Amino acid sequence: MRILICDDDALIVEQLQNYIKSFFENIGVKCPELICFSNGESLLADNGEKDILFLDVKMPGMNGIYVGNELKKKNDKIIIFIVTSYSEYLDDAMRFCVFRYLSKPLAKQRFFRNMKDAVDLYNTMTIKIPIETKQGVHTLPASSVITVEAHGRKVMIHTTLCDFESIHNMQYWLELLPKNRFFQTHRSFIINFEHVTDFDRNLVHMADNQSAYLTKRKYSSFKKAYLLYLESTR
Repeated sequence: MRILICDDDALIVEQLQNYIKSFFENIGVKCPELICFSNGESLLADNGEKDILFLDVKMPGMNGIYVGNELKKKNDKIIIFIVTSYSEYLDDAMRFCVFRYLSKPLAKQRFFRNMKDAVDLYNTMTIKIPIETKQGVHTLPASSVITVEAHGRKVMIHTTLCDFESIHNMQYWLELLPKNRFFQTHRSFIINFEHVTDFDRNLVHMADNQSAYLTKRKYSSFKKAYLLYLESTR
């Protein structure tokens, strides 16, 4: 993971650095690479990976809205926090799907909560899982799994690449897949929130014209979990 800060306010940069280091220290994980920039031009010129970014709006030269848009064009997986005192930029920031909007001065506990959500999202997007079949083992990003379906004695893993017949049962997949991104809607289906297009009280419609049964007793808990997922990705 590579975390970047782009802000022309040295005090805010220092505060963000301290909060980020403190966050990882609290969860017992070594702090990732942390790079700071004072303007958008130098950030855009950087050729390194950009996983999580804390971005100011009002800076000399390019403003943060322009910079954020350019970065999203190059990598739509980048997790961007807008950090600013100017709430009037919120609508513009939301147009390129920022992850969170943090107001200055920064509140430490709120920062920690949002940072946890960002790290969870990053892990889900980057974690790879082994899909073991009778023919061999295929390693794919967890995000590429659309649904897991029990069909008779078979367990099929439907992915954005193709379908695989797993040698493992549904319980194995329930324990393996990230619980904040996957949900068992029915005894025969586990779905990935990322690929949901819409749902009603009986069916969840997924990408690639797939669908999954949704039991009536799970409708409320599914709806709540899905809305929380959507909130975590804004």
